Amino acid sequence: MGMGDYTFVAHYTNGPMHERLKKSDKFSVFSELYLFFVTRKGFFMKILIVEDEPALRELIQRSLEKERYITELAPDFDTALEKIELYDYDCILLDIMLPGGSGLELLARLKELNKKENVIIISAKDSLEDKVLGLELGADDYLPKPFHLAELTARVKSVLRRKHRDGGHVVQVGNVRLLPDTFQVWVGEKQLDLSRKEYDILHYFLNRPNRMVNKNTLAESVWGDHIDQVDNFDFIYAQIKNVRKKLKEAGASVEIKAVYGFGYKLMVE
Repeated sequence: MGMGDYTFVAHYTNGPMHERLKKSDKFSVFSELYLFFVTRKGFFMKILIVEDEPALRELIQRSLEKERYITELAPDFDTALEKIELYDYDCILLDIMLPGGSGLELLARLKELNKKENVIIISAKDSLEDKVLGLELGADDYLPKPFHLAELTARVKSVLRRKHRDGGHVVQVGNVRLLPDTFQVWVGEKQLDLSRKEYDILHYFLNRPNRMVNKNTLAESVWGDHIDQVDNFDFIYAQIKNVRKKLKEAGASVEIKAVYGFGYKLMVE
């Protein structure tokens, strides 16, 4: 297994080695390893798996993590709703029949929020009516159960390729312009040289100008569910410091300011 393989990180964040490291004074080494793996340029895309059946949910998660995707899990309607309202994803795998509500309601909520996530419905309900309604609400694909994991993975890759080929909307705040289709950020006529995680952090803030952002919410959105396994947030502070410095040096009219005791806020001049 290569050192760049995300499954290595997943194993150590969930396995007994993590517990041994956590109890030792060398746990900061784990943080450094984690930071190295998850901050490599262009390496990961984040997928939310909304599925109430535990065995299937775990199988999908393992299959996607072998393809080096970051995965987050939502076993019910309320958990899924909270996640889609707080965080951004590259793709959402969505079951229709969920404890607490319908996946179609979640699709409608995504539309209300003007979210751009790719959505693949995975459901045992294979009626034409559900397919049509799901696609009308913005789903990109519909895969009836049971299905082969290889086919699901192929469909995920297909919708993500289509997203990058078609491009995305431009996010502009002040004189800062972010292009999701090319992962570029410009300040006026100057392009910023950002790492993947620096880009993700700035993208998150540009979508929430003048809003308070809790550091825990930011961490979970950018780094995924495994963030609760690290011992401190020093690596987040370092990444934000780099983004602030690059924005300032480029003459940006926006600034990420620290809010004592809470987190951060993107201020616009």
